[in-house]
Amino acid sequence: MKIEEILKQMSLELPPVPSPAGAYVSVAEAERFAFMSGLLPRNGDQIVYRGRVGAEVTVSQAQEAARLCVLNAFSVLRGQWGDLDRLKRIVRMTGYVQTHSSFFDIPQVLNGASNFLKEVLGEKGIHARTAVGVSSLPGNAVCEIELTVEVR
Repeated sequence: MKIEEILKQMSLELPPVPSPAGAYVSVAEAERFAFMSGLLPRNGDQIVYRGRVGAEVTVSQAQEAARLCVLNAFSVLRGQWGDLDRLKRIVRMTGYVQTHSSFFDIPQVLNGASNFLKEVLGEKGIHARTAVGVSSLPGNAVCEIELTVEVR
């Protein structure tokens, strides 16, 4: 089944393709890989989830933010390719989570994105991952996710 059909069955719509916020491209392709720039939990140009996990933001809210980052990744790839079905598999995810100094369960937040990728893509969504807690992110976003994708 096509990825966009799976998303539709889940009652999910892709958000508008986010514009790069600086002097970079959202995705760069090299041979059979696509390297994605960091994606924030945005709907269009509006950051939806802001703040620090363990202070202003709950783990559950941060997991939703991570899912939204993945939806933005799908939007970027569809914009790049015109179709999501060139995505062969997710190879790697790096996630940054803005946290309170006493919060250490960063992997739990990023499970929101990892589990969502597996739910949508099945085995093609299982990936290597790095989880990093940080003191701030652009626009006070709660998280930022980068993906490396194998291309058909």
